[in-house]
Amino acid sequence: DSTGDSTGDSIDSNEEEGRAVPTTCTPCSPAIQIIPALGTHAPMTPSQIEIMFGKELSKKDPNPFIVHNWREDVVTIGHAPAEMVSEATYGMVNEPWPAQLNKLVWEKRIKRNDVNNNENGNGNGLPPLVISVGQVVPHEVLGMANFNKNLFVGVGGVEAINLSHFIGAVHGMEKLMGRGQNPLRSILNYASKEYLQDQFDLWYILTVMGSNIATGEVEMKGLYIGNDVRCYNMACDLSLQVNFNLLPKPPKKMVVYLSEEYHSTWLGNKSIYRTRMAIDDGGELIVMAPHVETFGEDERIDALIRQVGYVGTPAIMEAMKEDKELESNLSAVAHLIHGSSEGRFSITYCPGRLTREEIESVGFQYASLEAMKRRYDVDGLEDGWNTEVNEDGVEEEFYYISNPALGLWAVSSRFEDDSEVSTSSRENNDGASTAIASNQEASAQSGGVGGW
Repeated sequence: DSTGDSTGDSIDSNEEEGRAVPTTCTPCSPAIQIIPALGTHAPMTPSQIEIMFGKELSKKDPNPFIVHNWREDVVTIGHAPAEMVSEATYGMVNEPWPAQLNKLVWEKRIKRNDVNNNENGNGNGLPPLVISVGQVVPHEVLGMANFNKNLFVGVGGVEAINLSHFIGAVHGMEKLMGRGQNPLRSILNYASKEYLQDQFDLWYILTVMGSNIATGEVEMKGLYIGNDVRCYNMACDLSLQVNFNLLPKPPKKMVVYLSEEYHSTWLGNKSIYRTRMAIDDGGELIVMAPHVETFGEDERIDALIRQVGYVGTPAIMEAMKEDKELESNLSAVAHLIHGSSEGRFSITYCPGRLTREEIESVGFQYASLEAMKRRYDVDGLEDGWNTEVNEDGVEEEFYYISNPALGLWAVSSRFEDDSEVSTSSRENNDGASTAIASNQEASAQSGGVGGW
């Protein structure tokens, strides 16, 4: 996901959309700035930039890539009403949500550049063009990824990111995932309408990616370009067809394999997020995680996970009330809630570089990775339903997923039923609002794939 600014006569424009089109174009090199939408994640390495953006752009001089500093480069441009936050959290939080944006992006607004077009524009009467590019896919926090999330989270600040993550967690993952319209997205949409829509020449380029049935390779299934919520809604509709896997029955056992990009449970728990709406009551989720070597992506978050564990919403919320550091790290609270099965099914982690004691101390079951590899030969398994003969000689059915990032799995009854979530959230609400620490913290590398 990236947010950039591009100016110059070579930009294709649409006169009907209010952008004047130059009658002649002279050869030029557009002034391009690119901000990878990191959230609070670590900056991209040069090799990652080259892989994602291509060699020519990655070697461009001057360097067009700007690192988003979520600690210092952010300005609060407005707030969504406390009433919207209260509704989304069942009254647990009654505070406004801060709409935050990278200062450089905020400087590209139209009215500011009308004052001195030569300063930030190109002298031809066109305001800077802001383009937000990213993939729409089912998402554990916002229901569906991308659109204005790319701006308010990807190049936003820690207060907005942490509170958004927390709102999504207490509202309930099962009530959000796969739904493009939900109370948390409404908060971001409100901020877009109030603070972005009339301030920027802002366009969204949204993709929908999916697997080719014949080759198994990931390919683009849809491309949507627009300057309002309509292109996002259309992308959501296609993503639900491409990335949403509605199963005819709930699997008693699901096996998920995590590739080398998943080196922590902060990242690897996507295996839980994306399957929890499918797995049967009393079922088992087996996570084969050869590269997992830690819980959090930095020492502070790792310590909080080890201290509290994935022990269910009521216990985690109680721990937050008693621990000021946890109260100041709402993203960690949300992550712990998301990674808890709420006692409905068991989670067995098979890590490559964590011990049995470490895994069991955070509330997961442990199994030997080597033993599970012999039992489930991932090189020979196909995504979907498979069978195995267990140690008692009985044939068992299980469902295998080789890449949890590409979809959302559910059975229709659980997708339509929100009782599991609403019960645990509402029972934990004693009628009083939860205090949210004003000095929200974020730790480097703890905001990327894991939560956002």
